[in-house]
Amino acid sequence: MMNDEQSRKARIQLMITRVVVYAILIFLTFLCLFFFYMLIINSTRSNAELQAGFSALPHGHFIENFKNAWTDASINIPRGMLNSFIIASCCAVLTTYFSALTAYGIHIYDFKLKKPAFLFIMAVMMIPPQVSAVGFIQLMYKFKLTNNFLPLIVPSIAAPIVFFYMKQYMESVLPIEIVESARIDGASEFRTFNQIVLPVMKPAIAVQMIFSFVQSWNNYFIPALLLDKAEMKTVPIMIAQLRSADYSKFDMGKVYMFILLAILPVLIVYLLLSRFIIRGVTAGAVKG
Repeated sequence: MMNDEQSRKARIQLMITRVVVYAILIFLTFLCLFFFYMLIINSTRSNAELQAGFSALPHGHFIENFKNAWTDASINIPRGMLNSFIIASCCAVLTTYFSALTAYGIHIYDFKLKKPAFLFIMAVMMIPPQVSAVGFIQLMYKFKLTNNFLPLIVPSIAAPIVFFYMKQYMESVLPIEIVESARIDGASEFRTFNQIVLPVMKPAIAVQMIFSFVQSWNNYFIPALLLDKAEMKTVPIMIAQLRSADYSKFDMGKVYMFILLAILPVLIVYLLLSRFIIRGVTAGAVKG
């Protein structure tokens, strides 16, 4: 009888805990989605309607705001989005590939300076990028690489944080026996990495490509110091230009539309890559 009473109390306590947890998750989800919802709503409203006050319902100025933002003479949004997409895509690919390649070398090979090399990469991870920014900018001006995408893309190869994530993931999912079997079969090291290791690393690569893409897409500091030509500017620079504009001449509907357009590529990249994350988690669960 006592066991039945204790079991009933345990079930009630578990139910209450679940209700509280789900309530918190629903509240946090609402907070995350509410502001994005308001961004979409505001992009459908005219400047006069936005100045009139809050509205939770969409209006009929979406196409008008889109045309005004897309054809704005002062800010070339299509060009800025193309520039940001080129830079962010190249950075995402280079960062994940070479970080995975470096992690593969540290994880698989045994050499004398293996531990010092790992500690050196970890030490570089602790250095804020702002510390080396001044010297980097001066070097780019000396090499006449301003208004050029290369200084924004090539340095992304060195990404200690991504390397550390890749190495930790590699240690958990990549047995050395697989690599040794490929070597016995006569596969070269690069073929082993590209055809055997990378497919195993798909979930980790997808996660880091999303993070790298978002970080590069939102990067303002270095591009603002290197890019001053209108046709070379990226989306964050263009958004920052809106702050210096005369507020009395603002078309807020156009501004909200611009911000919405700036977010869409990030959402598209996430939707395209998230399926690899889900596949990897599912495969790991089935394997376990």
